[in-house]
Amino acid sequence: MISFELMVLAAALAGLMIASIARAFLGPTTPDRLVALDTTNTLVTAGLVVLGAAFKAVIYIDVAIVYAMLAFVSTLFISKYLEDKK
Repeated sequence: MISFELMVLAAALAGLMIASIARAFLGPTTPDRLVALDTTNTLVTAGLVVLGAAFKAVIYIDVAIVYAMLAFVSTLFISKYLEDKK
């Protein structure tokens, strides 16, 4: 049986993801957009972990770990690119 509390938490994380994506599009500066993108990546990772716990499926946790590693590396590359651009 799927836990009601975990599904409410997943829905709350989805709402926060939408707010973070809106911030990424509306951000006045490029670093603001980068922080919003990184926040979205963190929320996606947390959402995958919560869904893995709710459905009792380990595959969500595995995907969350790989996604977190790729998101971290992509954030580093984008930050380095923005630093070199100045």
